[in-house]
Amino acid sequence: MAHFGTTKSGENVAQITLSAGDLTVNILTFGAIVQDVRLAGVPQGLALGSELLSDYEETMGYFGAIVGPIANRISNARVRLNGMMYELERNENGAVHLHSGSEGVHAKVWKIVSATDDSVTLGLHLADGVAGLPGQRDIRVTYQISAPATLTMTIEGTTDTATCMNFASHIYWNLDGAETWEGHHLQIAADHYLPIDAATSPTGEIAEVSGTAMDFRKSLIPQVGAPALDHNFCLTGGKGPLRDVLWLAGGSGVSMKMATTEAGVQIHDAATSHRPGRPCYEGLVIEPQAWPDTPNHRGFGSITVTADHPYRQVTSWQFSV
Repeated sequence: MAHFGTTKSGENVAQITLSAGDLTVNILTFGAIVQDVRLAGVPQGLALGSELLSDYEETMGYFGAIVGPIANRISNARVRLNGMMYELERNENGAVHLHSGSEGVHAKVWKIVSATDDSVTLGLHLADGVAGLPGQRDIRVTYQISAPATLTMTIEGTTDTATCMNFASHIYWNLDGAETWEGHHLQIAADHYLPIDAATSPTGEIAEVSGTAMDFRKSLIPQVGAPALDHNFCLTGGKGPLRDVLWLAGGSGVSMKMATTEAGVQIHDAATSHRPGRPCYEGLVIEPQAWPDTPNHRGFGSITVTADHPYRQVTSWQFSV
């Protein structure tokens, strides 16, 4: 464990290094960020990050972080719970609520609950009203490495009253260390996806991928910008037990297989986000999650959690050469 930096508000941020088998991962207490992923024998890191805390506070707010308590978009920036309407921050285009706004968990310093050589659990308390939502909420994320090269993330959330939770990992992946993610093979176990409107929010349609540029059921090499990607893919089987749902392979020979318990995965091509001095499209963002804008669409499921029905997500990434 090492001191990584001090936030603008004076909070100390730690860097925790986990290692087992062929995998080494650096975790920051700021945003519960996955800062770096290293596979033995591979010269480049696999996840995009920075050595500067100021980068994460200023221009790299979502890089590697846990986003929530509501990941992705709420199109009208409001949710109804138990007959009450809760107004949320309109932090995208003055109309849309994105990644829980300025009070999202990506911008908070988490506490270290426990740590070993291959595992760390971070905790965060959200008071009633934080991020516009009700409930005294306690969130925990555990990162665990198992040999030969698997990183498993478990997110758990409890509340004392009905509230909304939809967390997601927001890692930017580039398995080649190249200037952009172009040349990667992508495969997703999804027969349907959610079309989006001009504000990048779901239209409400659940569309078949067949015959569209969104059909990644077989391994394909997407081209940068064609199609533009900031879409939720509706994973086969919906929310349930941990199962393999996505495969990513770089031209360098490094491969990643992702499994999750979640009903969806958002794929974002990083067309508008980048690290300082680096181009857009450098990393492909893969966000396991419940479907975005769920409270506004019947048939999208539910992101309501209660004291009796807490939140839980498990996602794993397995790497090989």
